[in-house]
Amino acid sequence: MLALFSALFSTEGHTTSGLLRIVVLGLGVVIVAALVNRFAPQKRARIRRSLLIYLALLVSTAIHGIGWSALDRWVTLCELFTAINLVVLVIFDLTLPSLDLELPSIVSDIAVGLAYVGAVWVVLPKEWASHVLATSTVVGVVLTISLQTTLGNILGGIALQLDGSIHVGDWIQLDNGRQGRVREIRWRHTLVETRDWDTIIVPNASLLGMSFFLLGKRQDKPIAHRMWVYFNVDLRYSPTTVIEAVREALHTAPIDNVAPDPPPSIICYDFCKDPRTSAIQYAARYWLTDLALDDPTSSLVRMRIYAALRRAGIPLARPTETLFVSDEESDEARLAAGRKRNLEALRSIELFAKLNEQELAWVTDRLKYAPYTAGETITRRGAVAHWLYILVHGSVEVRARVDGGPARAVNTIEAPGFFGEMGLLTGEPRGADVVSLTHVDCYRLDKAGFEEVLHKRPQLAETLASTLAKRRTELLGVIEGMDAEARRVREATEQTRILSSIQKFFGLDD
Repeated sequence: MLALFSALFSTEGHTTSGLLRIVVLGLGVVIVAALVNRFAPQKRARIRRSLLIYLALLVSTAIHGIGWSALDRWVTLCELFTAINLVVLVIFDLTLPSLDLELPSIVSDIAVGLAYVGAVWVVLPKEWASHVLATSTVVGVVLTISLQTTLGNILGGIALQLDGSIHVGDWIQLDNGRQGRVREIRWRHTLVETRDWDTIIVPNASLLGMSFFLLGKRQDKPIAHRMWVYFNVDLRYSPTTVIEAVREALHTAPIDNVAPDPPPSIICYDFCKDPRTSAIQYAARYWLTDLALDDPTSSLVRMRIYAALRRAGIPLARPTETLFVSDEESDEARLAAGRKRNLEALRSIELFAKLNEQELAWVTDRLKYAPYTAGETITRRGAVAHWLYILVHGSVEVRARVDGGPARAVNTIEAPGFFGEMGLLTGEPRGADVVSLTHVDCYRLDKAGFEEVLHKRPQLAETLASTLAKRRTELLGVIEGMDAEARRVREATEQTRILSSIQKFFGLDD
């Protein structure tokens, strides 16, 4: 290797071959800089070192050209140093990362340093090189004694990067409880960026001397960190009922940044932990996949929990000393306003357009409020549930699976509207998934709430069958790819079938 260096960079004359090497090195600097800027922009600072050395080479060559022959070896050293930096950039910052081999930056710095020592040894006369190395040794001893803390941090940085205990991008928790993402491991200190976009500068020696947590890291497993969300429910409600209601809400539809495996779990955490409340404390535990989004994800989980409890008619606990002052007139006014709002919602839906005021009022009294947050699965294909959903605010998306593939959108229902009618009127399993696109306010009507109306007005079944056949055919037309004529024939067949199912389900054919 030393002989190769000597042959390529002879110190005898810098004529045409010397100028050619300088031009080639200049082109190399330009090409490598362009590649780094394109594929590794975070490594731009390393280009500056090569550029400064190349500028020193140009200046030295110019001075050498006017007759200062003492710069022969210095020019050669500048050529070697420039070439070394370019080779290290190509290997460590371009080639290895493209092969998914990301080595610590300290490794490339050490490689550059060792290559510099080799270049000095090759270019300088042996007696000069010996003096330089001896002087460097003495200086190193002096620096070791006078800069023990700094050198300790440097050695700590080397140890952290070489042993692979932490890497850039890892989330860690320090002894003081602060959490952050490792942004960079430098020679003297490590930069840790918190979620508040503050940067903690931790000396490497201190980091080696403390215990810290690597958040969310398991052997050969994706990043996932367990989070806790607490809520309180009155003692009057069974823990089994509460846990089942919340579990269903958290399991039926994915939540952004929540790992599907393991799924969220709900536990009965404690009894009357706060003396001011008569409540059971529950905890929802989930595994966070993006550690930078802890609070926003917990907020989404809390929204799911709140909506699930509202649908189940389970209120969150209040302090025991809460005093309620009831104004009967105000209560009656609120009830009347809510009833009027529900009546208006029913009148705007084609399914109930033929009902008279008395029948509408009867249906209104049997509605149950059921809110949903964005992204929840309201009904699932194949499920058997005798509920009709009346949409008064928001929008939902109907999703069906074609040929066993992934579910895709086939229809969007905007408020006011309804869905889930087949389960209510025929008892058939759900034919598609319905997912909330926004926050949704809707009401549920069960079979018992609608059965009496049909028994009073059996002819209403024909109108319902016509409406349901049309919507059913629209769905099947998308799934099966039917043309207009096929849809018309299918709609007539579906109307007959659905009418028969309604009459049988509600006992109207007796």
